[in-house]
Amino acid sequence: MTDMNIVARRYIDLWNERTPSRRREILSQHWTKDAKYIDPLMSGDGHDGVDALIEDVQQRFPDFRFTLLGQPNGYGDHVRFSWGLGPEGADSPIKGTDFAVVQDGKIRSITGFLDQVPQGA
Repeated sequence: MTDMNIVARRYIDLWNERTPSRRREILSQHWTKDAKYIDPLMSGDGHDGVDALIEDVQQRFPDFRFTLLGQPNGYGDHVRFSWGLGPEGADSPIKGTDFAVVQDGKIRSITGFLDQVPQGA
């Protein structure tokens, strides 16, 4: 059975990791090689594609961090969780909900939804 809290926490940690080599290590440990990520603004395939997306977001929002909002839930190998992106210690101006499909304990796919995005973000 998939531990929803661990999946969500590892996901958030990955998006907050600023050291490229460490980010690649996390991807190889916790994502399948053929993992896919898609949301309304971007998509990426495999470790290279996902890593590039994360790096782009970090460059666009250098002072922002991801936080887990609420409690993850799901069933079987499907996990749903919400997140915020914003300055540390403040309410997140950007919020979303992601759905993960897990295979053998690793993320196989993420489908992301943007719940709150200010104009110009």
